Amino acid sequence: MVKIEAIIKPFLLEQVKEALNTIGVTGLTVTEVRGFGRQKGHREIYRGAEYLVEFQPKIKIETVIPQERTEEVVETILKAARTGKIGDGKIFVYPLTQVIRIRTGERGKTAI
Repeated sequence: MVKIEAIIKPFLLEQVKEALNTIGVTGLTVTEVRGFGRQKGHREIYRGAEYLVEFQPKIKIETVIPQERTEEVVETILKAARTGKIGDGKIFVYPLTQVIRIRTGERGKTAI
């Protein structure tokens, strides 16, 4: 099993969610986050004063899937979240040693 974590632009959340649903990924955790990478933020002017906005709003999507579906899920997120512009985000893939469903005590793939 693997955990896939994707940091994407907020306006692409529905598009990514629908693309994942299309390939049968139904369990997602979504968190509003803020951060920056190479883009390093930008300057804005508010009421005549200029200030630096370092942390950009992003969405973090997390899902746990069987290892054999890793490439399919990663490619689906790439296609749905790519705009070709700086700040598109990142995808992280983590190995999981164990998953346990609290309600039933099921473990492994059946707990996903």
